Amino acid sequence: MASELFRIAPYEAENPTGVSLREAFVLLQNQLKPPFPLTIPSSPEYLQLNRAILFGVLVEPHLAKTHFIHLNAIVTDGYKFFVSLLLKIVTESYPKILESVRVQLIWVTSELIDVSSIGVDNLLISLMRQIVGGDYSNWNLWLCMELLKVLLAKWDWLLEEPFVLTSALFTYLRLLADHYRLSGTTQLDALKRMEIDFCIRVLKEQFSLCLRIGRDLVRLLQDLGHIPEFRAIWKELLLNPGEFSAPGFLDISQLYHSRTSSRYLLLRITPDMENQLRFLLTYVKLGRQKRYQMWFARKFLCGPERETIICDLVRFICCAHHPPNEILQSDIVPRWAIIGWLLTCCRKNHVQANVKLALLYDWLFFDEKIDNIMNIEPAILLMVNSIPQYIDITCNLLEFLFLLMDNYDIERKDVIAQGVSAAFGNLVRKGVVHSLDALTSCNELSPLLKERLANIFPCLESGVSEAHPICVPCGSLLPLNLPSPSSMKRQTSVSSEQRTPICVPCGSLPPLNLPSPPSTERQTAVSSEQRTPLCVSLPPLNLPSPSSTERQTSVSNSSFKRAKDSFVCFPPTLEFAKSIKHGKADISFK
Repeated sequence: MASELFRIAPYEAENPTGVSLREAFVLLQNQLKPPFPLTIPSSPEYLQLNRAILFGVLVEPHLAKTHFIHLNAIVTDGYKFFVSLLLKIVTESYPKILESVRVQLIWVTSELIDVSSIGVDNLLISLMRQIVGGDYSNWNLWLCMELLKVLLAKWDWLLEEPFVLTSALFTYLRLLADHYRLSGTTQLDALKRMEIDFCIRVLKEQFSLCLRIGRDLVRLLQDLGHIPEFRAIWKELLLNPGEFSAPGFLDISQLYHSRTSSRYLLLRITPDMENQLRFLLTYVKLGRQKRYQMWFARKFLCGPERETIICDLVRFICCAHHPPNEILQSDIVPRWAIIGWLLTCCRKNHVQANVKLALLYDWLFFDEKIDNIMNIEPAILLMVNSIPQYIDITCNLLEFLFLLMDNYDIERKDVIAQGVSAAFGNLVRKGVVHSLDALTSCNELSPLLKERLANIFPCLESGVSEAHPICVPCGSLLPLNLPSPSSMKRQTSVSSEQRTPICVPCGSLPPLNLPSPPSTERQTAVSSEQRTPLCVSLPPLNLPSPSSTERQTSVSNSSFKRAKDSFVCFPPTLEFAKSIKHGKADISFK
């Protein structure tokens, strides 16, 4: 039987939620027409009536208003159960929902806002998560526009829901950065205009609420400095912060020292992406992750502009997925390996620069009192574990980090240098790496990079590294096509948490090989029971490893050339925004 709610392939079973709603509708169909019964339903009858009414609202648009009036008449729980059914459908099955049902879904969401139903804020946020970054299909743009129309139409309600307001701002600032780079259909142009108007209105009228987003608000705004309306925002933000209606806000550095909650970083990846990444990082052994990378890339990264979402994936992995100790101590694929693979998926310079910034952003303003060391752990482990076979990754990340220190915000350069120094210091003190000797004593690292490390972190070089053995000696890494090391132990320690496995679809796109971790035994501060990972029998693919070309050892500026090439394509830095005042801003990167 064809489903009235979902698009189902011939080989797929019916959606159980859809089945339960249809069965309730068929059973109570006679009670859904006026005049409605005046008797008070029992608790089981009330739940069944909610299911039947929801099915009627979604599949009978011509009777939707009648069904909703019926719901208003019988509701006893503040619409809590009705909204929970909608939330389940959106979270678990939105990509398969029929187009006509999606239209009704937006309509009923708007109606539920009018009656102040319990949980409608979570429903709106769940719908925003279904907007796929880098996807310019008609229905994805339609969802963008329809949700924006709802938010603008319900402005008074939105002001009473600060998290929904800031979540919407975070979502549409990020989407606008992608949308504005394209000139396409009338629909896209109209959407860009609406996104600009909404974001500017929120920033100007509710800036005190916007500050709750934290430092990632600056990261999003700097990608929009070429848009005329945002030039004015940057000018006020940097030169006259008192113009914003935010008591106590005196300087942009206050945003630097405010960590962004992981709830915001979850907004730009869909629940399906989140589930597959968590499965990969919780149950898949190192060396056997290639097939899962194939499936993930084929499903989410193969569109023409889909690579723009990689920076959102990296921010999620760094700041929203912190593995428990039993995972850290096992041979499950580590976060740094997945991030290394994602870096190889970037084909455009400006995308690669955004991904590097997403990886290193918390380093610039790190403060151990407010920041979590797990947010910066993947970057240092990727640098160290890429030596020597993937030395290009180590060099590129270090070069980019130094370029950020020199150019991100020249007037507050000391703040950034202090943040980076604090990041390195905490990583060494807490045993994520034993010392920086793996970097400073590596012969394949250019002398210029070693000099920068020694000049910026002399205390770490002389005081800490001598007291500990080298964590990863140069030349000790093995490629991933060797048998996966079962005896390795993970670094760092965090509080445990359980993960739920999911099913991952099959595909055939071959991924790139990543470096495997060192053969030396990993250290950890907390011992805990080792989790038994999912066993996978397919042998890893043996792809050719990158050629080990010899690097120049003379001290010269050539080691920064590659990083500068990508940095010039980088979204406008704070210095770019300041140049607006003098009319020197170059927006040719668009």
